[in-house]
Amino acid sequence: MKNSLQVPDPSSELLQRALHVRRASTELGQTTNEKRCNALTCMADALANRANQIVESNLVDLKNAVSSGVKDSLLARLKLDKKKLDNSIDGVRKLALLPDPVGVRQLNRELDDGLDLERITVPLGVLGVIFEARPDALIQIASLAIRSGNGAILKGGSEASCTNESIMSALKEGLSKSDIQETSLCLLTTRKESLGLLRLDGLVDLIIPRGSNELVRFIQDNTRIPVLGHADGICHLYVDEAADIEKSLNIALDSKTQYPAACNAIETLLVHEKVAASFLDKAIPAFDHAEVTLLGDETSLLFGIKQKAEDSDWSTEYLDLTLSVKIVSSLEEALEHIRRYGSRHTEAIVTENHETAKRFLKTVDSSGVYHNCSTRFADGFRYGFGAEVGISTQTLPPRGPVGLEGLVTYRYFLRGDGHICADYASSVRYFTHKDLPL
Repeated sequence: MKNSLQVPDPSSELLQRALHVRRASTELGQTTNEKRCNALTCMADALANRANQIVESNLVDLKNAVSSGVKDSLLARLKLDKKKLDNSIDGVRKLALLPDPVGVRQLNRELDDGLDLERITVPLGVLGVIFEARPDALIQIASLAIRSGNGAILKGGSEASCTNESIMSALKEGLSKSDIQETSLCLLTTRKESLGLLRLDGLVDLIIPRGSNELVRFIQDNTRIPVLGHADGICHLYVDEAADIEKSLNIALDSKTQYPAACNAIETLLVHEKVAASFLDKAIPAFDHAEVTLLGDETSLLFGIKQKAEDSDWSTEYLDLTLSVKIVSSLEEALEHIRRYGSRHTEAIVTENHETAKRFLKTVDSSGVYHNCSTRFADGFRYGFGAEVGISTQTLPPRGPVGLEGLVTYRYFLRGDGHICADYASSVRYFTHKDLPL
């Protein structure tokens, strides 16, 4: 472990590139909102101009991935077709329209006459982002970093190397046409560099992993830099005894099949025993039609589910068309199951009983808790954040989809006129602690 945390050699190329990003981030954090918004527009234009090249690069990555025998869930995340790219570009443009997260006065307080305290939002500094498969994540994270005044060092998975290099080339071309330095963004390409990134405490302020449980755990165990993110996305949908059956079925299908490779897709369906027969009578053929493999507990097998779930299934993030089903006798049993197996990502209840819904929402300790809607809404773009760097399941903020507000911190600024603490200790002067308008 000691060797894994050694600082890179001062002469190494990685350290030099990190220093460039650090210097650029210092300047970026002091630029105007107008300049950062213009940079995003230039980045979006460059991505649009190079769209065909980016899609062609992605086809190369997909072909290589298929020949390597990667799982379907990884292929789904890796794919970046024209529609998906256009949506990402649209997200960059919309991000430029959001309010500036930098320079927001959160506190304005008079401590005494002529002694004024402010708390102002400032960029974090440099983000280190390690992500797997999804090349569109590069677009989201780079644009969020620039918009929030942060530099970013990004390392994508080797399976998306061609796509990532095409995207980064376009992003840097966009920055070159703006007032923001190209060195604000840096793309790493090797595993050795990604390991070196974890050792750059002092230069990198936050590590954001986006990928498998194994990736996140490894990063958390091998860096002194704060880590933001989630290791598991084990999401649940609970169909209550007071649920509308048709509504429940639509929500369950969307939560599982709309994009099963996403971390906000459900992996376990909990069904109250009083509606199990009527719900599963419609749900089983609907899921069969959607090619979803259902794995059930002992009770659910009595209602027509053919394959038995193992104990390990309740804690498995499938990321594909597999769904565990459990029949529960009460809301309390559903809550206990979620407490035991949930990953604090996103959970949902379908019920027409608002008191039951209120108890579910107040009791479940996850970053997103929903009533009568799909878990697939757990997304920064859908929340109106423009994009997200990832979803955080930690209890301390930021929590849930992390957008612009999660990429700034704050500083306290105190302005006086010769004030000294000794005067207050000796009661020569007294604090007024008067809050002023923001």
